[in-house]
Amino acid sequence: MFVLVVVLALAATAPAETVGTPAANAADPNEKICENMAQIGSRLAKRRVCATRAEWAERRLQDRRDAEAIQRQLNGSTCTPVKTNGVAVC
Repeated sequence: MFVLVVVLALAATAPAETVGTPAANAADPNEKICENMAQIGSRLAKRRVCATRAEWAERRLQDRRDAEAIQRQLNGSTCTPVKTNGVAVC
């Protein structure tokens, strides 16, 4: 009886296999993915944006680059540049 309970418990906690979707298709760069994006200026309004996996990856990369550029500008504006050999150095 105890063995039966253990076997049923293990079967219930085992991860379900995906049917018809191989793991290779999960990372397909051409797969279309839609996300709900919050509208700026509204707490409730959302807009649905659809793009491929590759486009989402490119968007995340560009957002990261933009954020780093803004941080560099902010960090650079608080120092007083000193010219050394014609180059401004903080």
